[in-house]
Amino acid sequence: MRLLSTAAILLCCLAPLAKADTLAVQKLVEPRLTVAPAGNAKHIRVALTFDACMGKADERILTTLVRERIPATIFVTSRWLKHNPETVAVLRENSDLFELENHGENHIPAVDIPVAIYGIPSAGSPEAVGREVGRGADAMLAAGLPRPHWFRGATAKYDLSAIREIRAMGFKIAGYSLNGDDGSLLGAAAAEKRIAAAKDGDVVISHINQPTHAAGEGVARALVDLKNRGAEFVRLSDFEASGDHETTAKLPGLF
Repeated sequence: MRLLSTAAILLCCLAPLAKADTLAVQKLVEPRLTVAPAGNAKHIRVALTFDACMGKADERILTTLVRERIPATIFVTSRWLKHNPETVAVLRENSDLFELENHGENHIPAVDIPVAIYGIPSAGSPEAVGREVGRGADAMLAAGLPRPHWFRGATAKYDLSAIREIRAMGFKIAGYSLNGDDGSLLGAAAAEKRIAAAKDGDVVISHINQPTHAAGEGVARALVDLKNRGAEFVRLSDFEASGDHETTAKLPGLF
């Protein structure tokens, strides 16, 4: 009886360790993405991508993009679409500039194990990842937008099994190579300097949903800086984009 009791205690103690080991094995990755470079140092090719997570639209950035006729890929959530119909109308009116893609339903990290990322609880299961991705796409179609082909999850972090699930749903996953605004937390000068230093083939990630943050001012200025450098701005659908962790690789039955 004493041996059985000891064994039971050991099992109880080891169970949390086994769970921790599972979490350790399910390593989170933050994929990198680049576009085919122009191969000309004086005329670099850059893909601007913006996340519209929730909240309002940053008119400083949007106005600059429209005025300067700068193309970009914008990742929208269902929540953002619902609260920004006027901005969505502007994006649709400028479909030659803007490619709209899937940022999920509720801005929940597309990770299928329970974990918090930057304080945001993950989806936590394969079923919840599927809902976040699928309902985000459904919301875009309901808003009259084209069917999305790319997905970028909240925090841009994933575990490998979630990546496989999202790819099986028919989406490529958009990483990035240059973080332009650190989640819209940089100051204006720092954001401008970072984005203006973009290199040939870079995919830049920034945010277009924080109109009260200083970063947006710097992002808007950097767009003009890059244009004055002779940069060629492209959307993710315009040129071949290559990501790691099989986020863009051609897989059987997928595009």
